[in-house]
Amino acid sequence: MAFFEDALGGWSGVLVGFGAAFVAPTVVPTVGASIRPVAKAVIKGSLLVSERARELAAEAMEQLSDLVAEAKSEAGSSEGAARSRAPQRGKSTSAPH
Repeated sequence: MAFFEDALGGWSGVLVGFGAAFVAPTVVPTVGASIRPVAKAVIKGSLLVSERARELAAEAMEQLSDLVAEAKSEAGSSEGAARSRAPQRGKSTSAPH
């Protein structure tokens, strides 16, 4: 590489730039065409995974909501039963003397 730098002076970088500019239009479309199907498959896969994650989250939220409703229902029915069994104020539960 030192030989080219000595022979060309400071023009070696310019020549590399021209070479890249000349080769790029033929290389970039070929590489882009081969990468496109892979990128498309990755995008499809990520869409499927995100859709499945949304479904799982919705199912989990539904189950949690059902559990909360069930717990509230049981808490309400046990409070009602406890109130009916508890003695009321001002009323005696024993027989009169």
